[in-house]
This record gives sequence, structure tokens and C-alpha cells, in this order.
Amino acid sequence: MPRALGEVPLPHDPPAFGRLRVAVRRHLRTHPIADVARATSRVGSPSRAEPAKPAACGLSGGPDSTALLAALLAEGLAMEAVVVDHGLQAGSAEVAECAAATARRLGATARVVRVDARAGAGPGGAGTEAAARDARYRALARASAGRVCFIAHTREDQAETYLLGALRGNPAGMPERGPDPADPAHELRRPLLGVARADTAAACAELGLEPWTDPQNSDPAFRRVRVRAEVLPLLDDLVGGAAAGPLAAAAARVAADSAALEEWARGVDATDVAALAAVPAAVRTRALAHLVRNRGGRVTAASLSDLARLITDWHGQGPVDLGGGLRLARRAGRITEV
Repeated sequence: MPRALGEVPLPHDPPAFGRLRVAVRRHLRTHPIADVARATSRVGSPSRAEPAKPAACGLSGGPDSTALLAALLAEGLAMEAVVVDHGLQAGSAEVAECAAATARRLGATARVVRVDARAGAGPGGAGTEAAARDARYRALARASAGRVCFIAHTREDQAETYLLGALRGNPAGMPERGPDPADPAHELRRPLLGVARADTAAACAELGLEPWTDPQNSDPAFRRVRVRAEVLPLLDDLVGGAAAGPLAAAAARVAADSAALEEWARGVDATDVAALAAVPAAVRTRALAHLVRNRGGRVTAASLSDLARLITDWHGQGPVDLGGGLRLARRAGRITEV
């Protein structure tokens, strides 16, 4: 184990930080990264990396991302921390600069990227949380410039994602390794999906780091916060233990199944009615969604249902309007633009 991370001395055998390192090490063994620089560090001196690209890590300054960055550095990776300032809170610029300074103390390079999250929100600020998330992912994709980017989602984040998806009728999970929702060509890594959120806070304490506490993480105006503060504790009481564990495991299975179906769907010709009719509905829906996105349309549950009926319930109906000027129809056994 290194004696220090950049300027930050490491205590002997810290238990919570050790669990993070094990999770990161297991992830890197399962999903190796060929072209990332390795780094060494000493007390009082910055990391020295071999001439290769550092990996990127999204850093908010909070305990999850700070602890993840430290664990990645401890496992020998050269890292660049990318701090996205959404500009949504007073003092956000100072918070971002403090996070970048912490990253440099740990031996990483760092940069701050500023975005206008309000630009994607609706009237009166509706959808600001989703707009901020989308802006953050776009900024990380640009800043990572083709490199993998590590994200500090924990076991509780995975459980919350599963429950929130279920409330929308679509139980969801995050993959440990998968495409960026803002740019499918950009790869995201989530090595802490099996790690408890309490361990990231404890790891920061063990390292003597003081992470930022985002006030929005305790604002009950956000549905995710209420799931975290009210629903998960109730489920803990119901099952007599930490409900986040089995919920996160279920989410991981959903994510794995979804990835397999997506891969199958990419091999289906979504303009061939016979090919679409021959595959299960879950694959057909995904193949049609790819077709709509690639042609510039908008994917909604209603439009995909109408489009699927061109294959499964054909009785000569007309074209389906998919938004963005895209209209698809069935002609001579093909799905074509009209």
C-alpha cells in the first residue's frame, strides 16, 4: 500500500478505504483498461505518471466521488478529476474549485467545467434536476475526450434507481461498465455499485478529507431524496436489515439483462418486418427504438407501441408520426420513411 496519495498521508490499514480499494481492484481486474497511465506517489510530492492518458473521474467534491478518486489513485491509476459546476447554487464556483484543489492534493490533475443546467429545464425550472444530470453527462463526455470516465454511484444509488424506475413502470439498473447516456461512444465505469454509501463517508474521514455536503441531497422536493430518506429506511425496518443490498442486486440483474437485449437488438434489421416479427417483443422494441433515434425521431412508449403494431397487428394502418419530422410506414414488408 502506498504511504501517501500526493500530499495526503495514508493511515495504516483503514477499513472503509480498504473496502473501496478492493471494489476498485476487482473492477479493474474484471474490466481492464489498456491505455491508462499508471502512477506512483510519495509523501509531499505529486504523482508521476508514465506517458499515457490518465483516466477521468467525475468529481463533485462530495464523499462518494472524493473517495472513489482516492481509491483509483491508490490502485495506481493516473487520474484527471473533472468537476462540473452546474451553477445552480450560490457559491457553486467555490465548491468546484475546492473539489479540484482536493483532487490535486491527492495527486490527480483536475479541471473545472462550467455548464448552464437551467438551459435545459422547463418553464419555472421544471425538470431542473434532469437537465442538470444531462448537462453533467454531456460535459463529462466532452472532457473525457474518448477516455473511460469513472462515476461514483454506490449501492444505495443503484437501489434508488431501481425503485424510481419501478415507480415509472420500468425497473432500472446501472451497469458497472456501459455507454454514457449522453454519448453512447463514451464509456462510463461504476466500480462502487456494491459499496455502501456509509463506506465512502468513512473512507474520507480515514484520509482526513472533508468532502462537500450538497444541500440538495436532503431536499425533500426531489423524489430521489424522499426515497433515500423515507422509503429505504422503511424497507430496512420491514426486512430487518439493509434493503439496499438486495435491491441493488436486482438492479444489477436488470442492467445485465437490458445490456444483453440491447446487443441482440443491434443485430436486427429494424426495417425488415419479417426479422422484427421473428424476435421477442423486448428485442423488437429496442430495435425499433434504435431506428427511431437514428432517424432523428423521439422515442416514447406510445409511439413505439404504435410502431410495433405495424409488425404485430398489421391491418393496413397508416404511417406513425414519431416527432422531429419523422414518419414511418409499412410498405412491401419494410419499415420505410414517408
